Amino acid sequence: MHWDFKQWNHVFKLDPDREISDEWLEKVCLSGTDAIMVGGSSGITFDNTVDLLSRIRRYEVPCVLEVSDEDAIVPGFDMFFIPMVLNAGDPQWIVGHHQKALREYGSILDWSQVFTEGYVILNEQSTAAQITEANTDLDVRDVEAYARMADRLLHCPIFYMEYSGTFGDMALVARMKGLLKDARLFYGGGIDSPEKAYQAAEAAHTIIVGNAVYDQLEQALATVQAVREAKARQ
Repeated sequence: MHWDFKQWNHVFKLDPDREISDEWLEKVCLSGTDAIMVGGSSGITFDNTVDLLSRIRRYEVPCVLEVSDEDAIVPGFDMFFIPMVLNAGDPQWIVGHHQKALREYGSILDWSQVFTEGYVILNEQSTAAQITEANTDLDVRDVEAYARMADRLLHCPIFYMEYSGTFGDMALVARMKGLLKDARLFYGGGIDSPEKAYQAAEAAHTIIVGNAVYDQLEQALATVQAVREAKARQ
């Protein structure tokens, strides 16, 4: 297993607010994915996060918490990813929630486990866009500016292009990957088949598969091998 996220090519994202059976969870955790990310846009609580973590911990897969609610920061994860939504209309999602979390937990966090994600949300219909009041009316130069901001100005180790529920513009994703100097490009959104996973893996460093786990598990599981094949050809 790779415990360094810079080595990850494929990640499954599980939402504590959504039901998943033990049987399905076992298939996900034993799929060969590089890691499990726990997070979501709404309904995240301390209790449902603890519950999901304890179930994932039966397996040897790396597990990271994407912190979207300061009340749901649960110890015991291998890493903590802190999303900074760069195109948020509500500044709480850029620095506000982070300051509140650090007020409570800053003195006890193991900072070697904490990494920032420079997020750009690109699907205006998504829950994440609505909650953060994201400005999704962006042209190529806007997205390039956010990529450079995350990579060079803020030194985020991850630049995350989130299309959340729809399959994005792979030419744009690939262009952003080419711009990045140090950050790793994570892509999430609409990956519900091996074919889309292959395309996304060609364009991004790391792909995130989320909704498909709940909607069409077998297709989701097949994305692991598709990503392997895409990376083998690069």
